[in-house]
Amino acid sequence: QVQLVESGGGLVQAGGSLRLSCAASGRTISNYAMGWFRQAPGKEREFVAAINWGRGNTYYADSVKGRFTISRDNAKNTVYLQMNSLKPEDTAVYYCAVDRTGVVVSTDPGDYDYWGQGTQVTVSS
Repeated sequence: QVQLVESGGGLVQAGGSLRLSCAASGRTISNYAMGWFRQAPGKEREFVAAINWGRGNTYYADSVKGRFTISRDNAKNTVYLQMNSLKPEDTAVYYCAVDRTGVVVSTDPGDYDYWGQGTQVTVSS
């Protein structure tokens, strides 16, 4: 079993930056695919970014390409989401998740096994 704790959320003005962290415990995450999702009020949980365990290939939603960067530090058992050029529409609760068995990175939250509690990101105009 893997426990995930997100941190780094907060309030930022449009155009600013935040870095979210997802610290994993219970198991190392080096062999797992990791993903970031977000959910805004009245909307479904949506895929943001993911990184696989092999070559470290990354995948991004079209809405965040060029602005967000997902990375991992295996030594720290932590995954990061660097968010630059933030927009008000990025406002949401951001969740870290792990897919233990996925070979191809999935954008479907139903394919992920463990989730953190989420961290709020609010972007003001």
